[in-house]
Amino acid sequence: MYLFLKILSSAVIIGVVTELARRFPLYGGIVAALPLISILSIIWLTIQGEATHTINKFTLGVLAGFPATAIMLFVIYISLKHSLHLALALSLGIAVWGVFLIGQKFIIGAFIS
Repeated sequence: MYLFLKILSSAVIIGVVTELARRFPLYGGIVAALPLISILSIIWLTIQGEATHTINKFTLGVLAGFPATAIMLFVIYISLKHSLHLALALSLGIAVWGVFLIGQKFIIGAFIS
């Protein structure tokens, strides 16, 4: 039952955000940047009885992924601004995201070890 509700709520949010973005691209982007999925995930983890420690680690993971996501979106923006095909822009953004995450892991590991 929880799985169905999670899928339905996620689909509704995506539908609303894409309709907003279609009509008002700037505002759609702002709403899409809201941490809706993170908040929903925290709520669902709590409802399903996960320990606070697990939710804390999840939140830290979201924070750790944020810089790479920001870089990915910047690369996609620049690629599209330079008229690259959408598939190529997305591929470049995802590749940079992965490389940044790997680099970030090694950099953090060097300071924390």
